[in-house]
Amino acid sequence: MLTFTASRVLQSLGVLLVASVFTFSLIFLLPADPARLVAGPSASVQTVNSIRQELGLDRPFAAQYALYLGNLLRGDLGRSYKQQTAVRPLIATRVWPTFQLMLGAVALELLLGLPLGIWAALRRGRWPDRLVMGFAFLGASAPQFWLGLSLVYLLAYGLNLFPLGGYGGLSHLFLPALTLGLGGAGWYARVIRSSLLEVLARDYVRTARAKGLSQSRVVVRHALRNAAPPIISMIGLDIGVFMGGVVVVESVFGWPGLGRLVWDAIRVVDIPVIVGVVIFSAVVITLANLLADLVQLALDPRIRYS
Repeated sequence: MLTFTASRVLQSLGVLLVASVFTFSLIFLLPADPARLVAGPSASVQTVNSIRQELGLDRPFAAQYALYLGNLLRGDLGRSYKQQTAVRPLIATRVWPTFQLMLGAVALELLLGLPLGIWAALRRGRWPDRLVMGFAFLGASAPQFWLGLSLVYLLAYGLNLFPLGGYGGLSHLFLPALTLGLGGAGWYARVIRSSLLEVLARDYVRTARAKGLSQSRVVVRHALRNAAPPIISMIGLDIGVFMGGVVVVESVFGWPGLGRLVWDAIRVVDIPVIVGVVIFSAVVITLANLLADLVQLALDPRIRYS
């Protein structure tokens, strides 16, 4: 396990380096001028050139990236062009709301998707199976903005059960988490159904049934554990993606997470904030996937990773 962990850490460092180069390259090629956006539309050419020189935007790409990478290795994500503050505190203030949304969304995905997927697998070919697969298809294919606005209209505006948006307690968290949870639950239902059907067809499951074990005991004690690895991988991926910010859902509900932060930065071409959020997201995604792999390895030592 130590060799595997060391190998994955090295791979993660390579992924982070590639992500930073790729993101920096795309932003560098944008036709927008950050210096002009910082100076304002009425600023003179001399003022814009002065700001461009002050921000280091007049240097070649390699020089700009080398300077940024050197600062990044010291934990310095730079300063926001627009807000004139350090990027790291800006990201830090958005991490907790993003973590709350991630936790709620993953919990709802599991609470909705796993029972439905198990039910569909145990009723394969019958109406519960078709009903669950229909829900999974709709949940996975529905656009997040449409689903979010529909929930706001039905549950917040129509029934007045929840706030229309904003940040606060559980009542504010429920609708954005449900929007993400409904979409993810469809995928979880499909994956656990497929994995469970494969496990239920194996010899040791048939042997357990032949010994007279009940259906529930066979599923809980023998089948679910061996059907779990794909779900653990999905949880790791979802944690990383949600912690990186969910732009559409956060915008619909006015949730002050990393998605809103990076969207506001994109609108004004605030390069340090954009790259900072991307680097943070890449770190979280790689760590979450590494943790998911280690959990699978701990649950089943027979698993081997190359």
